[in-house]
Amino acid sequence: MTHSDNYGDHSPYRRRRSRGRTIALTITALAVTAGIGYWGYSSLVADESSEDPELKAATEELEKFLGAWEAGDAQRASRLTDTPDNAESLIKSVMTNLKPSKTEISAGAGEKNTEGEVEVPFTVKMTLPGAGGYSWDSEAKVTEADGKWKVGFNTEMIHPKMVPGQTLALKSRDRAPILDTNGDELQSASLVGVVDPKTGKGASGLQARYDKQLTGGSGQAKSVVVVDRESGQVVKELTGDGASQGKPVRTIIDPEIQAAAADALAGVKKNAAIVALDPTNGHILAAANVPSGMNRALEGRYPPGSTFKVVTTAALLKQGMSPEDSAECPKFAHVNGQRFENQDQFTLPKGSTFRDSFAHSCNTFFVNSRGKLSESTLRDTATAFGIGGSWDVGTTTYDGSVPLTKTENDKAASTIGQAKVEASPLVMASIAATVKEGVFKQPVLVPDAVKKRHEATSQLDAGVVDSLRSMMRATVTDGAGDALLGIPGEPHAKTGTAEFGTETPPRTHAWMIGYQGDRNLAWSVLLEDGGSGGADAGPIAAKFLKNVIG
Repeated sequence: MTHSDNYGDHSPYRRRRSRGRTIALTITALAVTAGIGYWGYSSLVADESSEDPELKAATEELEKFLGAWEAGDAQRASRLTDTPDNAESLIKSVMTNLKPSKTEISAGAGEKNTEGEVEVPFTVKMTLPGAGGYSWDSEAKVTEADGKWKVGFNTEMIHPKMVPGQTLALKSRDRAPILDTNGDELQSASLVGVVDPKTGKGASGLQARYDKQLTGGSGQAKSVVVVDRESGQVVKELTGDGASQGKPVRTIIDPEIQAAAADALAGVKKNAAIVALDPTNGHILAAANVPSGMNRALEGRYPPGSTFKVVTTAALLKQGMSPEDSAECPKFAHVNGQRFENQDQFTLPKGSTFRDSFAHSCNTFFVNSRGKLSESTLRDTATAFGIGGSWDVGTTTYDGSVPLTKTENDKAASTIGQAKVEASPLVMASIAATVKEGVFKQPVLVPDAVKKRHEATSQLDAGVVDSLRSMMRATVTDGAGDALLGIPGEPHAKTGTAEFGTETPPRTHAWMIGYQGDRNLAWSVLLEDGGSGGADAGPIAAKFLKNVIG
């Protein structure tokens, strides 16, 4: 049923009675006023045979008033009072300020006082955006004049904690800041996230994950307050613990490195991300994204392409290969009718080594080396880089996946970071950091929130680490990572061009990962649908490192 325009015998506010017992009636109203839905209220009425007719008439008049207020109809409610102008103004103010999404007003049993007035208690319950549920008890007096009953309006009747000249309102609680490692506000929109302007709650990023901490533990972004109608000043706070202040969230983002990453991505037209880590402790020093919004730097899931050859190379080295071993790099490799090729179908000359094939990112060499690996070798080797575990970082991350290979073709594709191998830019930066440090150190963004860091279930042999380092340096000095040539600090790198989709020829993501030989800095660059790792991701990585060096 919907609210009627008049409150006569068929009004939803008219009460029906049952002889011989007291009953409680709940009437549901579906009227929507200014986008707000309201529910009905209940009241206790006495047995018809014994009820005082004046008590009955007064109570029904109050019920009409409460029903109109409940529906947000300040004008109609005011006409049922002894001071319509004042009543309409205050009810409209309260409902406009609080903007309840749900209102319930329940009246109790009325009683006559010695002055002939009828006193009726009632309860107001509201659901308020950003403040949750709020309710209060009050009491109305209904008086008779010239044969008509009127609700005695006063400010205290609307809310007992108010006095004339005041109204109710919502006040946004101050959110504590999200900080960088220096204690300044973090400058990274995709990490910080956003706050819903309607509810005041964190809607994404760290704002969402740490909403209770930032707002003081209540989880409510707003509180109900009494304010002075003329000045707007808060007189008293009705909800929320005024002494409970939000606590800042402290990250270990380095503002200078974060700024260097953001500047390196400035002007990039593709979706892109840069992650930087401290290899000694896993601290995430930077996580930049363009455009801001999705935190692809930490949460994105992508085929890593040839950057994953760091893991494949670690597996081959463990099987006994040496960087100086001969490594043929033909134009094509064939596996059960599937053709693999190098970018632009390049080849390497006869006499090329494993180091050369790594540095120039020769797909066919790695595909043809798959016979040295079992179905589980890549997965097992990846555990030394932390892949396969759940990382407790202090924010949402995608921690990579290297599944068992079930077919020869999957194994071949997995050696070059394709098939079902997936990683985030964070994971790939961590792979570079593991080579730099020699052991995996789980990345961390919010140290205070981390309960148990993931420990790698296997470790790289020292000889394997030394070989990986020399091969990643050769990628810069003699291979596909030449975009970093001339940059101080002995950059080490691995490029990657990862195919995705079903188009012919396939589209590609551009990757480059690496670390600085002279400082504790590992990094990864991803350029979605960006072309070639060396040619397209390389210049972005070079700009980032130049920014860091200053």
